[in-house]
Amino acid sequence: PCALQLLRDMDDVRIERDTCTYNAAVSACEKVGDWLRALQLLREMAEVHVKRDNITYNAAISACEKLKQWSQALQVLLEMAEVRVVRDTITYNAAVSSCEK
Repeated sequence: PCALQLLRDMDDVRIERDTCTYNAAVSACEKVGDWLRALQLLREMAEVHVKRDNITYNAAISACEKLKQWSQALQVLLEMAEVRVVRDTITYNAAVSSCEK
């Protein structure tokens, strides 16, 4: 998606990527059903030490849910517990929905 190119362009103009900009990119991946790219961004955030929050994780789980990647969605849910990110109703609704399809 265009959001991913804009995220990459931020490096060219020396604007630091933060949780908010990554969340927007992960959400864009969710909207187009690109679960793999959403998970790659989640991993990238960890590598570059950008804080991941429940918005990040919820968007990644929802991206997995859209394309019936229930195993991946549950892995992300487990990771949230490991890194102590608060899970909420949205988190569990998306995880449950990924198992239904």
